[in-house]
Amino acid sequence: MDPRQQELAARIAGRRGAVRGPFRVWLHSPEMCERAESLGAFARFDCSLPTHLRELSLLMAARNWDAQYSWNAHVHQAVEAGIPEAAVRAVAERRDAEADFADAADRAFYRFCREILEDHFVAEETFARALAHFGAKGLVDTIGALGNFTMLGMCLNAFQVDLQADKEPPFPDIRGYARVVPEATP
Repeated sequence: MDPRQQELAARIAGRRGAVRGPFRVWLHSPEMCERAESLGAFARFDCSLPTHLRELSLLMAARNWDAQYSWNAHVHQAVEAGIPEAAVRAVAERRDAEADFADAADRAFYRFCREILEDHFVAEETFARALAHFGAKGLVDTIGALGNFTMLGMCLNAFQVDLQADKEPPFPDIRGYARVVPEATP
């Protein structure tokens, strides 16, 4: 690594404990790495969303992009932060998890994230519900977090970042870096 890469690696390790996952890739472009690390730190640690919803947005973006590394790195943190295990399983299996959230704000957040990730648009009613709970700042932070975690998933998959061999594959339809083709039924 050149001096700039070494400086960034030291900063990342200081904040995150080590240089892992996508940062090992992003360090090839120090300017990109610095900006991605800054946005990622904001999305994970400093945005206006409560911790459990930050973790939920990460899991939802990870599943949307089949980013197994991100999922495995955060699934336990999401549950510990308060995301119901039933909701986590539903997201992993691409089932609707809205009913698994007891809190109306959590349901509104989940629906907002699901619609923007899957449909690329948000219904007016969904937007209004989420806005009522989180305000404009919260929704901007949500989009920023989802965008960051989307970029993260794309990086992890494109560069085939370590799948953590000691972890169970989290998604039923993904093995390695490919979709599992369902067997045809006779």
